[in-house]
Amino acid sequence: MEKVIDIEDRIPTLKKRRKKRTNRKFIVLILLFFIVLAVLLYFQSPYSKINKITVNGARLVEEQYYLKSSTLATGKSMWGFKEEEVEKLLLKDKWVKEAHVKRNWPQGVAIEIKEWKKVAYLAGDGTYYPLLENGKRFDQAGDEIPIDAPVFIGISGEKTIKKLVKQLAQLNPEVLTLISQVNTNSNNSNPNAVKLYMNDGYEVRAVIQTLAEKLNHYPSLVAQISNLEKGVIDLEVGSYYRPFNNEYNQAAIDIDTDAADQEVEKDEQEKE
Repeated sequence: MEKVIDIEDRIPTLKKRRKKRTNRKFIVLILLFFIVLAVLLYFQSPYSKINKITVNGARLVEEQYYLKSSTLATGKSMWGFKEEEVEKLLLKDKWVKEAHVKRNWPQGVAIEIKEWKKVAYLAGDGTYYPLLENGKRFDQAGDEIPIDAPVFIGISGEKTIKKLVKQLAQLNPEVLTLISQVNTNSNNSNPNAVKLYMNDGYEVRAVIQTLAEKLNHYPSLVAQISNLEKGVIDLEVGSYYRPFNNEYNQAAIDIDTDAADQEVEKDEQEKE
């Protein structure tokens, strides 16, 4: 026989359950109220504003230039911008290769800039325009003779300049720093011929299409003729050396490119 529970006995239990539900709802409402209040207070407080902006990677222009381009400023809301949109603004400059914007909580913003590398200068009208590895010319020129990259003399034509810059960008850094000046040496038979003056006193003659491939062997080539007087290293066809005194003489010394290849491969293996 089932036991029958009187409704009066159930009432205290039902009241307790209802009270617990009511209390839970009340606590949730109180929590939501304080969360909304905290959010409102946060947005009204100085803690929601940008307090510090750092710029890293600026070489070609001042940090202030990137700050202005980003449209960010201290005092503005930490939530008032989209990182992707600021990055797009920074990438509008042709000398900027990469741009990354990141919020550094609680009140900081970091801007990371990666610029295209400067590989040469273009001389013209008494000024020197930096040429970047993407083939673009940096328009902020200077009148002082640059010493941190080779100077193009007599090189004209946008396509020619871009091809030459592309070749220089493929050079090993230690080879690139040895080039002082690049002059045109074009003629009817070879419009892409160039003449390079090296900081160690040698002169190199080459063609643009194979410049990087052959000139990367330069240290090994020079090592083979280091006991001879300075002269011309001709890399246009093969690899030949002529002392300056015999520049217009037909006699030339053949340089062992196989040995140079082996030295380059050895250097690359050591680097790895």
